[in-house]
Amino acid sequence: MDDCLFCKIAAGDVPSNKVYEDEYVYSFLDIDPKAPTHIIFIPKQHIGSANELDDNNAEIIGKIFTAISKVAKEKGFDKAGYRIVNNCGEDGGQTVGHLHFHVLAGRSLQWPPG
Repeated sequence: MDDCLFCKIAAGDVPSNKVYEDEYVYSFLDIDPKAPTHIIFIPKQHIGSANELDDNNAEIIGKIFTAISKVAKEKGFDKAGYRIVNNCGEDGGQTVGHLHFHVLAGRSLQWPPG
């Protein structure tokens, strides 16, 4: 999508602090972190939200979660633990209309979140 912020970030048209990139996935540091480590993982292909996942594009979730696992090990927060969050739709707290996952680490994360 031409006006999608995350598509522009993945394309390199909007600057970001890149953490990871492969053919399918791009990740970058959140500009308003909620934990010492707060990384956003997105598919390079535009998918508006989890509601748009179907048999034709659902494999991207596995690619994203594999990328998350790689980064967690590389950055060393895999052993202490981390949280993966996906917000879907307005009431779910989604503020950017592109499927994305927040990875939070570096502190004890309580449930339910505050």
